[in-house]
Amino acid sequence: MEANYIQISYGQLALATLFILINIGLSLVLRLGLEQSLGIASLRMVVQLLLVGYILQWVFTLSNPLLIILLALGMTVIAGVSSVNRTRRRFTSIYWNNFISLFSGSFLVTGIIVTGIVRVEPWYEPQYLIPLLGMVLGNALTGTSLSLDRFMEDLISHRGEIEALLTLGATRWEAAHQTIKEALRTGMIPTINSMMVMGLVSLPGMMTGQILAGANPNDAIRYQIVIIFAQAAGVAIATMGVVILAFLVLFNRDHQLTDLLRHASSTKLKSSHR
Repeated sequence: MEANYIQISYGQLALATLFILINIGLSLVLRLGLEQSLGIASLRMVVQLLLVGYILQWVFTLSNPLLIILLALGMTVIAGVSSVNRTRRRFTSIYWNNFISLFSGSFLVTGIIVTGIVRVEPWYEPQYLIPLLGMVLGNALTGTSLSLDRFMEDLISHRGEIEALLTLGATRWEAAHQTIKEALRTGMIPTINSMMVMGLVSLPGMMTGQILAGANPNDAIRYQIVIIFAQAAGVAIATMGVVILAFLVLFNRDHQLTDLLRHASSTKLKSSHR
């Protein structure tokens, strides 16, 4: 069956590297020092995407539910590790907390889309399940990393105030409520901002891809609206989960702020009152 879209050859793909070479050239001329990072990031991105393309082509052919679930879990594990790696602080069980939060948010939302909205038959059809999960995961990853980083940094900078509230008899929730609220706001703001200008300033990637592949623009727009709502829900669930789990780890049942926070370099942070 002949494709109803213009295919891009590897030669044409190679020509697209000129765009990155422009960035590298500007970095060299302006002495920004970004040329190495741009080169490594571009190479990693190309290798990763080409590898994923071959893997997905193989998975789509097999259409095996167990294999597809394992792939989805693998994607979630990678997202959880990436989310933690973007934060500047660490604490006990941070990797597990991120995985649980991303798993809960992304799998719940993707499951509702696949079975309740799009109604894919069978539900594990990889053509729908994997891309939808990937889009929800990607946004949830950004939200969890931003909110978790903000939460832990605020605990460090406002430790004196928080401990003063605890000393005066406030519960751990009362003392940390404002910090939790600001962390959740930080994690959700990028999603809200992108929704504000979508269609006016930016055209979403999924919708653009569908249109380039020959889909009816109205169909593509309906799909995109579903995806954006799903991404917003996934971000909300994942960020709330990761911040609340961090809160339960960093504040013990005796309503005390623990000393579990440390730098990403694994150097233990000392309490500000010591």
